[in-house]
Amino acid sequence: MNNNTQTTRLYHSMLSPFCRKVRLVLAEKKIEVELVEERYWESPPDLKRRNPAGKLPVLRYRGNMLAESQAIVEYLDETVPNPPLMPQTPMERHEVRRLCAWFDDKFNAEVTRPIMEERVWKKIMRSGYPDSRVVKDGLRAIKEHIDYLASLLEARRWLAGNTLSLADFTAAAHFSCLDYISDVDWDRSEMVRDWYATIKSRPAFRPVLADQVPGIHPAPHYAELDFG
Repeated sequence: MNNNTQTTRLYHSMLSPFCRKVRLVLAEKKIEVELVEERYWESPPDLKRRNPAGKLPVLRYRGNMLAESQAIVEYLDETVPNPPLMPQTPMERHEVRRLCAWFDDKFNAEVTRPIMEERVWKKIMRSGYPDSRVVKDGLRAIKEHIDYLASLLEARRWLAGNTLSLADFTAAAHFSCLDYISDVDWDRSEMVRDWYATIKSRPAFRPVLADQVPGIHPAPHYAELDFG
């Protein structure tokens, strides 16, 4: 069924970086969306109907069900071209996709997922106590990633080049989840901190900065554009 009159609806989880990436791009594109929070760990029966992989986010847009965050945001960039979030040349687009994969695969595996699993999801799911060793490993790994981003930003205005792109929103989605629980050492790199402060100041970020997860209070500086 394809019914363009249907409400745009995002099935999401508030502290998922993949869901946040889609939220940020929707907001940047000024696409109004209804947010539906899903307790995906309870395997709601409709989730696999919407996405056979049983994963979030899922976006209902123009009557279609769209899944997988990178596929969703590239679809949005193609169908709503302004403002553009992919550059013009194939090599530049490759760099954007490379960095999106860096965050969604490598950064997520080494930093976002282990830290959020131990410090947030175990509490929400009531599945045990955090393993401090896993958290420490994630906090060590994030330092290497910050150093890598700093090396990119020495020669670029934005992460993938001189224009804002999907790479920046992908990275910011991951950092914002970790920043919610104050697990980013922003003093490690002034360039990375300034990059995040700049993207955090965009109107698209306001709904994310207003997030309040029941039982998990945000860091005092989380919603402050200048880090307090």
